[in-house]
Amino acid sequence: MIECIFCKLIAGELPCHRVGENEYAFAFLDIHPLVDGHTMVVPKRHHAQLESLADEEVAGVMSLARDVSAALRGAMAAEAAAIGINNGSAAGQLVDHVHVHIIPRFADDRGGSVHAIVRSRTAAALPEVAAKLAAQLDRSRS
Repeated sequence: MIECIFCKLIAGELPCHRVGENEYAFAFLDIHPLVDGHTMVVPKRHHAQLESLADEEVAGVMSLARDVSAALRGAMAAEAAAIGINNGSAAGQLVDHVHVHIIPRFADDRGGSVHAIVRSRTAAALPEVAAKLAAQLDRSRS
């Protein structure tokens, strides 16, 4: 029995407004859109976090996200699109299945940039942070 709401949408167990798909990803309209055309792109296989996707799944999800972004700009006459992933509950992820929000944007929509998400300030020196991150990437790729 499938428990994840996005898995149920992909399996056709719940209705949704599907807009497209490819081998690895599925796109549908957000049921609580921020603006008309707000679309979700999700991997077809259940993954709670972005880090658990295989390379081909990441490519499939981002390829469909790119195509949906272009389609939204045309269909909704959007000037731009905000594309975001809340990766984990501390980041605001409400459904425990990776999902990419694609939100049509307009110059006068009063929305902010990604820089408006976190309001705390950094305290660490950039070289220190870069060294830690690079070392962790090296460890995780070994």
